[in-house]
Amino acid sequence: MPPPGVCVNIMAARHKKSGYGSLACPERFLNQDYEQLKNFHLIRSARYIDKMFPPDIISIGQGILSPDRLAKVEWKRPGVIVPNPCFTVDGVSRFDFYQGEVGNCWFLASIGALTFQKDILQQVVPLQQTFDQDYCGLFHFRFWRFGRWMDVVIDDKLPTIDGKLIFVHSRTPNEFWPALLEKAYAKVCGSYADMNAGTPSEALVDFTGGVHMSIDLSKAPSNLWQLMFSAAQSKSLMGCGTPQGRSPNTVQENGLVDGHAYTVTGVKQVMSHGNIVSLVRLLNPWGQKEWKRDWSDLSPLWDSVSTEDRNLCLSVRDDGEFWMSIEDFCNFFRDLDICSLSPSFLDGNSSCRWRASLQDGRWVASITAGGCLNDPDSFWINPQYRVKVVDSHDECAEKQEGVSFLVSLMQKPDKRNRRLVTNLYIGFYIFEVNYKSVKGKFPASFFKTHMPVVKPEFYKNAREVMKFTKLKPGEYLIVPSTHKPNETASFILSILSTAEIHVNDEMLNLLALRYGDATQHLTLETFISTMIRMACMHSKLELMTAFTQKCHWRGVSTFLEVEVEVYVHTPLKSETPPARRGVLCH
Repeated sequence: MPPPGVCVNIMAARHKKSGYGSLACPERFLNQDYEQLKNFHLIRSARYIDKMFPPDIISIGQGILSPDRLAKVEWKRPGVIVPNPCFTVDGVSRFDFYQGEVGNCWFLASIGALTFQKDILQQVVPLQQTFDQDYCGLFHFRFWRFGRWMDVVIDDKLPTIDGKLIFVHSRTPNEFWPALLEKAYAKVCGSYADMNAGTPSEALVDFTGGVHMSIDLSKAPSNLWQLMFSAAQSKSLMGCGTPQGRSPNTVQENGLVDGHAYTVTGVKQVMSHGNIVSLVRLLNPWGQKEWKRDWSDLSPLWDSVSTEDRNLCLSVRDDGEFWMSIEDFCNFFRDLDICSLSPSFLDGNSSCRWRASLQDGRWVASITAGGCLNDPDSFWINPQYRVKVVDSHDECAEKQEGVSFLVSLMQKPDKRNRRLVTNLYIGFYIFEVNYKSVKGKFPASFFKTHMPVVKPEFYKNAREVMKFTKLKPGEYLIVPSTHKPNETASFILSILSTAEIHVNDEMLNLLALRYGDATQHLTLETFISTMIRMACMHSKLELMTAFTQKCHWRGVSTFLEVEVEVYVHTPLKSETPPARRGVLCH
């Protein structure tokens, strides 16, 4: 048998190849079909109740409400809460909502960023939904989750106390898209309590499937404002967070909240006293509590700028939005998350076309989990990905010093409930290689004698880690790993480049692990006999599938139909998946 998890990975790859899990054909979360459920309840004039995320205390979760308040919770539909509920009122805006009693400011800060990009918002929040025509208490939303777009179905029963929503609520009482979006994401996370605490990067990626970059503001690059401006021009979503204080949600004298997430809503340069000042505009998802120092709403520095800039930028009201200088931003905030559908903001060249490849993989203890490079004797058994970066000789390449190259590694959760997930310490290395020098998987001796061209500064226990670099055209080997050996987990490796790239299929690695010799080489005889055995198994599985339509062996048979790429004799294949995922670590 192949290593554990191989069949599942190949089944996912086959689904992806056919478009399943793409934005055009999202996967049904928990196998719930929105159209079927809607038609079923409309025909019967019934109101939908979601049995997979029921309106009870299990869906709220533990630790966010006191027992007394939890006992008072009543789940009510919007039509019971207000007389004339609407999905949206006068469109959507970053000022539409306020945070409730769960600590998910990171999620709401991401929603605030999402409202700036209406085309992306429409992908996540189907805005044609209504409480009028064809209403049956059923709504749906879409999220990108670990390589696949998911269509998430919910009922519209919302938790209330004394008739008021206890979690996110709208500035306009009869507008409910924020509360329903929050409920859908809570379902994906496992409960409302599972949304407690996080970073904007997580939700930004789940809203877009885009490229994610995290910047430590204590080590901010000198061109940070220019990078943020470029990101804003490329329709990126941005969020940031303040450092943790002695106690959560403490409001400092300067108006900022400790351990809190904010939305980056704008960047601007103004002339003040003859000098150019770079400003950043931020939004507190509480809808109040603003920065009180230089360039705040009441700062006298606004008198030093032109009337045009003052009228364009300044809005003196307690709505949670404010300006501050880029210097204060770096001093008082901990990190910045940028998420974009394209990494073009990283190299400042929006004319370059990026190529993408997404690979599903898995570390399996004692088989493909070799740990970090501290031990080359075990490191070599980690999954290996050969990448050929082709010199395109186009105008874009000529403008750059080397090829822009971005690699992201995202680990998949092993549990549904978000708060129960423990991230492993992960990282990856990139080596320059010569394909002709090694036939098969690179052995331990290679890693003892070759230095990586890219290596992690340190391994991070994050959902994602990412590296942006410049590489010359050539052949490279990417080796993702956990820090410790023998740790089992699934992952997604994303590779993006401004040049043409060819990434090998890992199938032969898996066959070599199971059927190869000590050096993980396959003889021709072994390879042929393996294919014959697999074909025989496949034919029997086809008969079993025909015998019963409910048989689930059909998915397993995809393992036997997968195309196998031989290291030496088969040309490498370029793969552009239908649903791209973004990267970087937090």
